[in-house]
Amino acid sequence: MLTSFRHLRRLRPIAAAVIRRTAVPPPPPPPKLIHFLPFSSSPATSLSEPILCKPNGEEIDKRGGAIEEESGKGILDNVRQGGDTDAYAAIELALDSVVKVFTVSSSPNYFLPWQNKAQRESMGSGFVIPGRRIVTNAHVVADHTFVLVRKHGSPTKYKAEVQAIGHECDLALLSVESEDFWEGMHFLELGDIPFLQEAVAVVGYPQGGDNISVTKGVVSRVEPTQYAHGAAQLMAIQIDAAINPGNSGGPAIMGDKVAGVAFQNLSGAENIGYIIPVPIIKHFIMDIEERGKYVGFCSLGLSCQPTENSQLREHFHMRPDMTGVLISKINPLSDAAKVLKKDDIILAFDGVPIANDGTVPFRNRERITFDHLVSMKKAGEKAILKVLRDGTEQEFSISLRPLQPLVPVHQFDKLPSYYIFAGFIFVPLTQPYLHEYGEDWYNASPRKLCEKALRELPNKAGEQLVILSQVLMDDVNTGYERLAELQVKKVNGVEVENLKHLCRLVEGCQDENLRFDLDEERVIVLNYKIAKLATSRILQRHRIPSAISSDLIEEQSPEREIELSCVR
Repeated sequence: MLTSFRHLRRLRPIAAAVIRRTAVPPPPPPPKLIHFLPFSSSPATSLSEPILCKPNGEEIDKRGGAIEEESGKGILDNVRQGGDTDAYAAIELALDSVVKVFTVSSSPNYFLPWQNKAQRESMGSGFVIPGRRIVTNAHVVADHTFVLVRKHGSPTKYKAEVQAIGHECDLALLSVESEDFWEGMHFLELGDIPFLQEAVAVVGYPQGGDNISVTKGVVSRVEPTQYAHGAAQLMAIQIDAAINPGNSGGPAIMGDKVAGVAFQNLSGAENIGYIIPVPIIKHFIMDIEERGKYVGFCSLGLSCQPTENSQLREHFHMRPDMTGVLISKINPLSDAAKVLKKDDIILAFDGVPIANDGTVPFRNRERITFDHLVSMKKAGEKAILKVLRDGTEQEFSISLRPLQPLVPVHQFDKLPSYYIFAGFIFVPLTQPYLHEYGEDWYNASPRKLCEKALRELPNKAGEQLVILSQVLMDDVNTGYERLAELQVKKVNGVEVENLKHLCRLVEGCQDENLRFDLDEERVIVLNYKIAKLATSRILQRHRIPSAISSDLIEEQSPEREIELSCVR
């Protein structure tokens, strides 16, 4: 997973706010002729463009967007001479379908979870589909506070609401109430997965200009890929069209239909971009239409190993005509844990044979990992697994559903949970918390926490790894300041299940002393009454509005809520 994060980058929308990084020098002047459509007459538009980063903070190399110097005549002349007709058709189709998305967002500060970071403005692309909805990327509107959209050729921006968002698949649906906005709009239809070497035209508003832009490329590869925004492994289409920041959410058009949504590219490579294919888009939309909200993509909850080694296959009693993968780990919360065992061999999924490398047939002489078959199932659907156990073939019916990791990979559009007692800040461990350590967070963050975040599985529903994030210094906690960044194992001898459980254990303490058992066999002991009185003093000193996050306050009594709030 980490390898993918270091190379794949989501196409961050063009930022217009000042970020605490060095400013990017202005782009070079436009060439004599600009491929497809000219820029605005204002130099580089009115936007400053700071360095763009992917989730771990790694800088994104910025290139010249959709600008290409073209010797000869413009596109209209090319069309008249029988040239790039597909690109011209894509422009005509997109003019009344593709919109520019303006987002104001503010992400949480996970080190100081009671406050947000500075507000920033960004831009991306989107397109309209039947039902008066706008499709865009989730990372275009992540942590949004305000969203506007603008039609091509219109000076007016219209307020939009985020109807649904799926960070796992990096998709979002927007709605606009204004009737004026929908006047003259053309709804795009979803098509099919393009074949290799089929041409697609990517339409959007990339960096380098204010007008709509079209770049053309061909399909290079279709396979499951790491989605940089939500860290999910889902099907994606690789194309060789120039996709740049700002293209995010724009359609890739093939013929007169949408073949996918532009969303990320490969850092350090020339013209390698990725689009979200139609099956993923339809799965996302179907979730919302059938369930009223985005549910997610299903998982078996298994970690499997290829069986390409002949000695390995022989050890597990696989005949020469058998192929499959070896189960090495099972998520205890999955339905598969009830019937499958470690060292089982999965031979087939819903009647489709699985090869020794974990792939299944896909279209014409192509292959794809069998995870794709799992992800295309609806939540609650059953799958038939053919399994080899101790040399005997068996079949099991397993219910599929989305599974949550022990340590959340993302926490967009929600405030972090926290609890403060006697200056100790307790939070659940999340990957966004580790990302606060900077672009090299994998090496800069506490090693033990990082390993737990990436490898440990939950043992029960609702389980969290609660950590002591930091210590706000006071007389009551002097000497404990070096015990930060450790997991909290027990409170007064009771194992901690999650942050809510820790909060209840602390607030319900009936003993004179309160004891915390931490990782690495560290111990904190406090006089409960003295520590409780110190909490209010520490909150006032650091101007913290509440000792407890809003999601935990909802479960407290009104009297307790007043008590936990700092005097303003």
